[in-house]
Amino acid sequence: MPDYIIVGGGTAGCILAARLSEDPDVSVVLLEAGPPDTDRYIHLPVGFFKMTSGPLIWGYDTAPGKAIDGRTMVYPQARVLGGGSSINAQVFTRGCPQDYDGWSTEEGCAGWSYAEVLPYFIRSEGNDTFAGPQHGIDGPLGVSSGAPHPLTRVFVKAAQQAGLPFRADFNDGQQEGAGFYQTTTRQGKRSSTAVAYLKPTLGRRNLTLRTDATVSRIIVENGRAIGVEIIANGRAELLRAGREVIVTAGAIGSPKLLMLSGIGPAAHLGAHGIKVIHDLKNVGQNLHDHMDVDVVAELNGPHGIDRYKKKRWQAVAGLEYALFGKGPVASNIVEAGGFWWGDRAEKTPDIQFHFLPGAGVEEGIGSVPGGNGCTLNSYHVRPRSRGSVTLRSADPRDPPVIDPNPFAERYDLERAIDGIEISREILSQPAFAKYISREHLPGAATKGRAALEAFARQHGRSAYHPVGSCRMGGDADSVVDPELRVRGLGGLRVCDSSVMPGIVSSNTNAAVIMIAEKAADMIVGRSQPPAQQSYSSRNIEGGGKSARL
Repeated sequence: MPDYIIVGGGTAGCILAARLSEDPDVSVVLLEAGPPDTDRYIHLPVGFFKMTSGPLIWGYDTAPGKAIDGRTMVYPQARVLGGGSSINAQVFTRGCPQDYDGWSTEEGCAGWSYAEVLPYFIRSEGNDTFAGPQHGIDGPLGVSSGAPHPLTRVFVKAAQQAGLPFRADFNDGQQEGAGFYQTTTRQGKRSSTAVAYLKPTLGRRNLTLRTDATVSRIIVENGRAIGVEIIANGRAELLRAGREVIVTAGAIGSPKLLMLSGIGPAAHLGAHGIKVIHDLKNVGQNLHDHMDVDVVAELNGPHGIDRYKKKRWQAVAGLEYALFGKGPVASNIVEAGGFWWGDRAEKTPDIQFHFLPGAGVEEGIGSVPGGNGCTLNSYHVRPRSRGSVTLRSADPRDPPVIDPNPFAERYDLERAIDGIEISREILSQPAFAKYISREHLPGAATKGRAALEAFARQHGRSAYHPVGSCRMGGDADSVVDPELRVRGLGGLRVCDSSVMPGIVSSNTNAAVIMIAEKAADMIVGRSQPPAQQSYSSRNIEGGGKSARL
């Protein structure tokens, strides 16, 4: 009987398996529903564009969104070892210190202030560029600065022309400005948590990895989780845990599994004929996500990466990578971006931008008529809209009903419009003048906030950052407490993006890595690293420049 069963070999699960098995007297089993991470495109940074569709995701769609004209959205969630860290765009950003301070002071999550979680960010990080009090250089996670595409450099110049200051480091405690993103890569390859954490530990006798093993339910006896039922090779199997069951199935998978196990809102479970083991009304609630809107421009020549859609250019790029480990194949494509204000009343930037020197890179985003384009997407980093994950049926094979409820709050829609306007402003700067022939989306004819609102409703899409559906908090209505223990049950924790009470103001993967690092210490009762005394939360008022461009 293993001491710990970890359900979900994603970003957090791989870290927890590695950290918990450091103790040779503790046995760990890691269960992953998907296959091993053997697909070669996973490990090529450029390969992320193939990951938003295909066999390594669950194939989810969202429920029709009331505020997005009844549309459904594709909702890629990883189904492969490494989870989101194996299929994401590898952008390395933590969010604002104020995000974590808010978890602590406003959500009652003692121990989760920025000063207290910063040691875990540092412990995880093996940065090839930055050091000092905000960064780690010896951690398992590869974090690197790339060699940006020439058109990416044009974007950073244009953003400065539009009034955004240059930002060399988005993870030094402040985010405002534009610059080049660091990525979770090392020596030209993706540094997923499967590669960085799990693979070096698989030789340990006390660690067992099982892929292609779907967990159908958690077994609870006398108020305590004692194991899980898995489906492997078409057969059900009971696997018991001596100490804890740790759920790391993500913001969609974790609430689904809890509810299938009878842990969740009693009325909802009863409606599907599921025996209620523990009535926990907020399981699956508080789901929220960043909502991307893309501005796409047509280029007047092959200035970006779209040329590599042609076979001969692919051969050239492949040869450069094979010989030198560099070039387009070593790029995550999303090489630069920035943070700026839409709402001047916000203390920290509330809109994030990602620039891609190509068009039609991600699933559902078409190319441009001329064949060569660039994309600048933006999203409101602190959405107020809240949705849910609910069961479609009691059959574990059925996908859940996923409703992020995007733009339900008018405020979020207004910020999306701000993002489009700022994106247009940047793309219209002199630095881009000799490269861009016209705006493809939304198009020059789309003018005024009413027209941009309609465009956002019609074209907005998930940024694939779902969080919050097993909310952590200090209140009795939260799903997990600040130790990530499921309230009212023993031997059961949730340790992934679903526990975030509020989404961080950036890409979410770095925050999930931190959560897993911290969770490992809490689970084994290890002393938490001392808070970083050198950090003091700075309220970034922004002054005049925090208004608009």
